Amino acid sequence: MSMFVWAHRGASARAPENTLAAFFAALEDGADGIELDIQLTRDGVPVVLHDATLDRTTDGRGRLNRWLLRDLRRLDAGSWFDKRFAGEPVPLLEEVLSLFGGRLRLNLELKDGAAVRPVLDLVRRFPRAGVVLSSFNRRVLRQLRQCDAGLPLAVLIDQRFWRPALAAARRLGAESLNPRVSLVGPALVAACRRRGLAVVPWTVDGVGSLRRMRRFGVDGLFCNDPAAARRVLR
Repeated sequence: MSMFVWAHRGASARAPENTLAAFFAALEDGADGIELDIQLTRDGVPVVLHDATLDRTTDGRGRLNRWLLRDLRRLDAGSWFDKRFAGEPVPLLEEVLSLFGGRLRLNLELKDGAAVRPVLDLVRRFPRAGVVLSSFNRRVLRQLRQCDAGLPLAVLIDQRFWRPALAAARRLGAESLNPRVSLVGPALVAACRRRGLAVVPWTVDGVGSLRRMRRFGVDGLFCNDPAAARRVLR
């Protein structure tokens, strides 16, 4: 069975996460899709950043939602990883849709409901971009479903007791359940199969974990090094 390989925040093992450099690296490394995290600037523009604060992955400080886009774009989102990536900016979601839509599938993780409308407005401007919208937040997923009955959704889960998330995925008409890798076993996979849901765990790195997921028969996985994952899965 061919497994769908998602590059987690891009090829984040060899380029700074959630940057265009990491997304281009994922494309080069044979990923099928890229996973990216969406936040809003103070002026309501969807940008790509995992944390609510800037401190870990940029030379900025404080909460992202207090920064205007024009100021955010001056920050360096690459030097923390390696000086070779100095000057790498925080990407706009619009840039990612324009550059990678139609080339890789895009998994957009939303953190809160404020991003729903701005993100959907952008996604509709790029109808050829294959997207799936995911979240840990069930309220966000319900908002997305209310806005668009046909939108591909995925339910993220990191709780030990996964059956409520499975039921929520069914009610939402989601295409997949995306559990933390340590939650995946034969019972979860079988339960998803019975309900027509794909199983796509995160974050799967290391030969042992990759082989275990292949043995369990998951449909895809999120990894930080898609080239290495491809080598093992072959």
